Amino acid sequence: MIKFGTGGWRAIIGEDFTKQNVRLLTQAVAQMMAEQQCTENGFVIGYDRRFLSDKAAKWMSEVLAGNGIQVYFIEKVAPTPLVMFTVNRRDTCYGAAVTASHNPADYNGIKVFTRGGRDASQEVTANIEHYIDKIDVSTIKDIDFCTGIENGSIKVIDPFNEYIDTIINMIDMEAIKGRNLKILLDPMFGVSKTSLQTILITARCEVDIINDRHDTLFGGRLPSPSSHTLQRLREMVVEKGYDLGIGTDGDADRLGIIDEKGNFIHPNSILALLYYYLLKYKKWTGGVVRNVATTHLLDRIAKGFGETCYEVPVGFKHISSNMEKYDCLIGGESSGGLTIRGHISGKDGIFAASLLIELLSVTGKSLSQLLEEIHGSFGCSYMTEKDFKFSYAEKDRLMKLLFDQKKLPEFNYEVERVSYMDGVKVYFKNGGWIITRFSGTEPLLRIFCEMENEEMAVAVSNIMKEFLNIL
Repeated sequence: MIKFGTGGWRAIIGEDFTKQNVRLLTQAVAQMMAEQQCTENGFVIGYDRRFLSDKAAKWMSEVLAGNGIQVYFIEKVAPTPLVMFTVNRRDTCYGAAVTASHNPADYNGIKVFTRGGRDASQEVTANIEHYIDKIDVSTIKDIDFCTGIENGSIKVIDPFNEYIDTIINMIDMEAIKGRNLKILLDPMFGVSKTSLQTILITARCEVDIINDRHDTLFGGRLPSPSSHTLQRLREMVVEKGYDLGIGTDGDADRLGIIDEKGNFIHPNSILALLYYYLLKYKKWTGGVVRNVATTHLLDRIAKGFGETCYEVPVGFKHISSNMEKYDCLIGGESSGGLTIRGHISGKDGIFAASLLIELLSVTGKSLSQLLEEIHGSFGCSYMTEKDFKFSYAEKDRLMKLLFDQKKLPEFNYEVERVSYMDGVKVYFKNGGWIITRFSGTEPLLRIFCEMENEEMAVAVSNIMKEFLNIL
């Protein structure tokens, strides 16, 4: 079974993530490229620190080279944003990163990118699946990796400096140099250490790092930056007096932030902070794109500055495509991924962290002070997030209830409208909302609710949970 979700193909190692399936997927990509006549600029491959990532990247390289496609193999473990950046710079039609991002340690996967360094669209991934269905495994073409190196069909590259220099040129480094900030970084056993450390030291920040060894089990934690998984970072920021704590997920395309008081700054607030900063302090213009499960505070900020907020389904490919369509300034999601106009078309936790440090340096204010400024002008909101595992039978029951019968509970607030664009989202007339959707990367049902305070959000979430009869 090779099926793409919102963040590429992800599967459990040894079950569906196998050498045969990696080779099968790659052969499908090679045949698609050949039929599209877009092999001339080659294919970029990078990989993270997960178990089998380096080997799977080589398996992919062997099949692509065996099909006559030039491979550009990034020689060291690489953040996913660096791979996307390289696809863009080398103007290849396609590229890929071997990663399962923030999924548990027993997963791995492949993210496919298209020209410009964009996440592959649903049309592209559906096309790959179509080719997969037609391939006989015995017809897969390949050459040995070392042979590919020797004959030049596989070229080992190191785009690190170009990527770092691009970020440095986009950030106000002089403003950061004047602050002498003390930063604590938690790469969560992933791949952000070298990139972020280089940028921050260049900006004269004092940088300390935790959880940076190579550990394919991610220290027994989910490699996803959250209030729970960044607990040690929170404690150390307060204990040692750091100005900021930065956590990045396994492939460094998302981030989590701890402020100087040890507070976890939710990704929704990070998005609001950066959008507000770019509009008010840098005087830039442009709308914002968010997915259906991301804060509507962005809508209010956009409206306050005469801009527009665009809502799209979950999946960063929808954010990047609509940013381009409407020439938006920033786009992001409540899971911690974002980008801004002029950078890559995908999520970049390294760039986002650098921009946040610029924000602190230019404004001279703490994150808590800036959030108070935002809430004073645009109001407060509180979001609850709950994940529920389910069996196949449960999924069928829930799908039928929500999407076939389209049944919903009686809420305590007047409903303005209901959307089925991605899951089922109920918009209330008081500005709050609740969405129920199946994850595109894990076997989970997710319920997000945003209201003006915690009590209201918890109450509405519980109504939905009880209606669905889930634990």
